[in-house]
Amino acid sequence: MKTSIRLALAASFFLASAASFAQAPGISRTEVLTQDVSVPGRHAVASRVTVAPRGVLGWHTHDGDEISYVESGDLTLLVAGKPQQVVHAGGAFVAHGVRHDGEAAVALITAHVVAKDKPLATPAAAPAQ
Repeated sequence: MKTSIRLALAASFFLASAASFAQAPGISRTEVLTQDVSVPGRHAVASRVTVAPRGVLGWHTHDGDEISYVESGDLTLLVAGKPQQVVHAGGAFVAHGVRHDGEAAVALITAHVVAKDKPLATPAAAPAQ
């Protein structure tokens, strides 16, 4: 059964904090590594994220970068001002923001390089359409 996720992206992104990320309805997040990197004041956070059918995360920003790998399932990336792009299992993207419309769970591996003294993510307003 084809799984689809809508990833809404734009200048602003979403989410409250690492803790609320894990608690968002239909989303589970397990950190598998947190380690200092070569950039002072930053660290890497690697996680496995499972998005249940109909799982949704709100808009947020990161004080750093996130790269995601689709371990299983299919994603539809929605980026403000750009055409939709489908990312299949085995694909990767520099983006985030998830609304899952499929009927089976989707698994992602995420890697963040972010400021150590800030939350992993901070809530933000949805971008203007």
